[in-house]
Amino acid sequence: MENLIWNPEYECLKREELKELQKKRLQWSLRWAYERVPFYRRRFDELRIRPEDIKNFNDLKILPFTTKDDLRDNYPYGLFALNMEQVVRIHGSSGTTGKPIVVGYSRGDLSTWSELVARIATAGGVQPKDICQIAFAYGLFTGGFGLHQGLERIGATVIPASAGMTERQVQLMADFGTTVLVCTPSYALHIAEVGEKMGVDFHQLPLRVGLFGAEPWSENMRAEIERRLGIIATDNYGLTEIIGPGVAGECLHKNGLHINEDHFLVEVINPETEETLPPGEVGELVFTSLTKEAFPVIRFRTRDLSRLIEEPCPCGRTLARMERVRGRTDDMLIIRGVNVFPSQIEHALMEVEGVEPHYQIIVDRVGALDNLEIMVEVSEEVFPDAMRKLVEFEKKIENKLEQILGLRAKIKLVEPKTIERTSGKAKRVIDKRVL
Repeated sequence: MENLIWNPEYECLKREELKELQKKRLQWSLRWAYERVPFYRRRFDELRIRPEDIKNFNDLKILPFTTKDDLRDNYPYGLFALNMEQVVRIHGSSGTTGKPIVVGYSRGDLSTWSELVARIATAGGVQPKDICQIAFAYGLFTGGFGLHQGLERIGATVIPASAGMTERQVQLMADFGTTVLVCTPSYALHIAEVGEKMGVDFHQLPLRVGLFGAEPWSENMRAEIERRLGIIATDNYGLTEIIGPGVAGECLHKNGLHINEDHFLVEVINPETEETLPPGEVGELVFTSLTKEAFPVIRFRTRDLSRLIEEPCPCGRTLARMERVRGRTDDMLIIRGVNVFPSQIEHALMEVEGVEPHYQIIVDRVGALDNLEIMVEVSEEVFPDAMRKLVEFEKKIENKLEQILGLRAKIKLVEPKTIERTSGKAKRVIDKRVL
């Protein structure tokens, strides 16, 4: 597949020139936020500094972080830098963990957003001739509309299928000649599963590219998606608080997600000490917007764990890359004193032949001790085996996980199709502990 670049002027900018552009845009963004958002003005005034005092990237460290709590405390429009007459779009989070996160977009922001999505979609292999089926929900969630407008900017045809009705999704692929699938990776596997049950051979369809995001996934899961759907699958990254999808995305080399650094300044910090870490070290991603008008953000803590890669990419883009998100600081489970990320468990499970890519982690407390149980779907070929063989299979998975996690987990094998499927983010963890 040809390695295309949507906007070589900025995506291939020399690093020295990019740094100068970032510095110029950072000074504009800080002034904009100070002058138009009372929350940020108070932050600066409390420190007795002015935006012009931030003369370089190191000076940024003296500014406090912005967190999700700050966004919720200013619900709904307290962090907007424009009045509502100038805001043309509102998006937000679901609010399942408290008040929703509400963000706004000006016309200029929407233009920027579609430009950034066009970049990451092109990097992932999308071309103007493609027919793109979006199986993300349309609504306050940024995924559906965000990918939609960026794909249209490329010139591709968009099928706004939205989420759910999986058999219909498969039928649309066959009838409309879908070449690009856009959804969560877990839903892509569910589509494969349903299609296979319907007797569809995805390798006989025009489908060739998958743009996946909105949840962490492993390399093994990628391989499974590519094998079953017969596509090239790439990862992309975005947050509602920053802009939505379009913050970063993989190229066809799949060696990290290119960050659109001309629009976002990224830091990596130690989540405990809040110390800034150098490129290559794993920590929490922190973003500052450089061009946003309606909803600027300064040093937003994402809780996503990754690392930065500055080595040149063979694709020709000079933008720094971020490693795939390894997990979240607030997704981390502490079980019997051991730090466990769901992504670690997924990686181990996907290395066991006969295991389906659907699982659920259940954490409970029995007396004073934590108990970790993992429900694992097994394939149609494995489940009918005699009970003795199933017990052996459970032990095999338990031993595998113990080697990786350093603790023992109880494995419960369940029949294929037992674990609930969803078109949104898969619910991987149920924590029943009262901590």
